[in-house]
Amino acid sequence: MTRRIVVTGSGIISPLGCSVEECWQRVLKCDSGIHSIKLFDTSDIKVKIGGDVHDWSYGDTPAAARRIDRYTQFALVAAREAIRMSGWKLDENGRIAFEKPGASSRFGVVLGSGIGGMVTIYDQMSRLILKGPGRVSPLTIPKLMLNAGGGNLAIEYGLHGPNYSVATACASAGNAIGNSIYLIRDNVCDQLITGGSEAAMTRMALAAFANMKALSTRNDEPEKASRPFDANRDGFVFSEGAGIVVFEEMEKAQQRGAEILAEVVGFGTTCDAGHITSPDAEGRGAAAAMQAALDDAGIAPGQIDYINAHGTSTPLGDKAETRAIKSVFGEHAKSVAISSTKSQLGHSLGASGGIELILCIKAINESVVPPTANLTDPDPDCDLDYTPLQPAKREIEYAMSNSFGFGGHNASVIVKKFAP
Repeated sequence: MTRRIVVTGSGIISPLGCSVEECWQRVLKCDSGIHSIKLFDTSDIKVKIGGDVHDWSYGDTPAAARRIDRYTQFALVAAREAIRMSGWKLDENGRIAFEKPGASSRFGVVLGSGIGGMVTIYDQMSRLILKGPGRVSPLTIPKLMLNAGGGNLAIEYGLHGPNYSVATACASAGNAIGNSIYLIRDNVCDQLITGGSEAAMTRMALAAFANMKALSTRNDEPEKASRPFDANRDGFVFSEGAGIVVFEEMEKAQQRGAEILAEVVGFGTTCDAGHITSPDAEGRGAAAAMQAALDDAGIAPGQIDYINAHGTSTPLGDKAETRAIKSVFGEHAKSVAISSTKSQLGHSLGASGGIELILCIKAINESVVPPTANLTDPDPDCDLDYTPLQPAKREIEYAMSNSFGFGGHNASVIVKKFAP
């Protein structure tokens, strides 16, 4: 018998707020988290806007903060919200208080990040060049490691189960979530912390993306820069954050009296195997991932009520995703509700799939489709219902979250309203 997987907690760090509820309410108000970058000087960089999280605090001592990279800080704070929400009791050391011996070995961590400790890489390389090798921090490697986020989460909560990190660029959180589904279904784990975290916002990364001509240059109107599916879009907006969820085997969650937020029912992943940065123009890899997720969930395309699109606001990507949706959903493509919350949050790379899955769960439970901001002049090639400008009331039983990344990586996750 297939083990059912449920979500019992979620946590968000984003430029629209550092809690799930604050982020969600601001999404519904069509607020923008995009602004002139505040973390560093952009005077000599062509792109000067982004979704940097500048008004937040890690919360621990300065010494503790210095020992871990910013992306790990994001993951830990988002996970703390998720664990609180899931109702797990903590012991005097702040670790999960397991009631049965050996239970900690059934609780794992699978975390996605496209880049990992980019802030540490940038800072320590600058030290090396400007001050010499003797000034490079001995903490450099354990801070920048891609697996540092997951490792620190396990240390914080005393989790001895499987623990690894997934890097598939902007599909990283989606693939981490999918791997977590497999681990619970295959009876390897009973619980997992999963999702994604990204804090790649540095002068080097911003300049690199800008020189690729991947980013919007609407510097004078930052809140209008991310325009998924709009005819006037000119690239994505670089952002950062974390989206963390707690997955549990349903019966285990019910036994401990946890509040269940949603059920996770389907996952699909593919690779375009075409170009290292550009998507397949027809969206064939994306379509195959969506179809695989539907097959995994055992549902028909017509049962999907809402799609949180990858929708990055790039000229090629939005068209390709539209074509992919049409190829999978047929006539239902015209009636399914779709939106891109990146229009307000920007693109947080490997964290985006975690944040967007949480927004899908909120949409299901509150029967409302979040809007696509700035969609004032729809691209004729993007002619589906992208919920422009304002949220829309709608009963949602099944929602799909799409994440596509450089390297041709595609991941689709399906969640549904929970019914025992």
